[in-house]
Amino acid sequence: MIPRFIGKSVLLLGGTAGVGLATARRFVQEGARVALLGRNTERGEAALADLRATAPRAEIRFIRMDAANPAEALRAADAVGPVDILVCSAGPSQPPCLLKDLPITDIAVRLNEIVLPPLHMIKAVLPRMEARKSGVIVSIASDAAKVATPGETLIGAAMAAITMFSRATALEEKRHNIRINVLTPSLIANSPGAELIFSDAFSSKLFEKAAAMAQLGVPEPEDLAAMVLFLASNEARRITGQAISINGGISVA
Repeated sequence: MIPRFIGKSVLLLGGTAGVGLATARRFVQEGARVALLGRNTERGEAALADLRATAPRAEIRFIRMDAANPAEALRAADAVGPVDILVCSAGPSQPPCLLKDLPITDIAVRLNEIVLPPLHMIKAVLPRMEARKSGVIVSIASDAAKVATPGETLIGAAMAAITMFSRATALEEKRHNIRINVLTPSLIANSPGAELIFSDAFSSKLFEKAAAMAQLGVPEPEDLAAMVLFLASNEARRITGQAISINGGISVA
């Protein structure tokens, strides 16, 4: 197979683990230059080692930053320069819980940690994409954006914000030949998100029921990565503004 992304610059928010790292592997295997963004230097260095083992000649780097801070999002965009493809795959740091069990002081904190990073990075890279009349953006949200689920009041609200922000921006940016899509998985096996969910008794029970409904199998990071690369490729040149579920049959939202 001829590599599809030779010479392309790819920026991955949350690219040090899970879906982000699986996606980075696929991009470096297909010739892309990859920059990973994250808050944890140790995880960033481990991810770089993983990618170098995958593609020893690949041009890769890690930038430590917190995209919840708009100044840091702009700094990262400046450091990377022109970006062909942005992938945002950062997620929540706390497992799902019932709203009655969540302190009111946590509402803004948890919404901001999920919503702000992808929105800031999308805004930060758009001017350069607009100037070049080209670009692809893919965000990883959640089926919680589409299906109301007990325990996912805040997560669902945050993911719905990411999804609608992306879809509305896709309409605004199509005249610049910029395509923006969202993936909305449910449970992703072998990922930090799954570890977080199954570390808690309530969310573990909730998602065990969901997993039983995935009769095609619970998706893994590689399943999401394959769709990201498709959406980033010329094969998907007519696709924008879509929210695509990859969930093994848990729902058809």
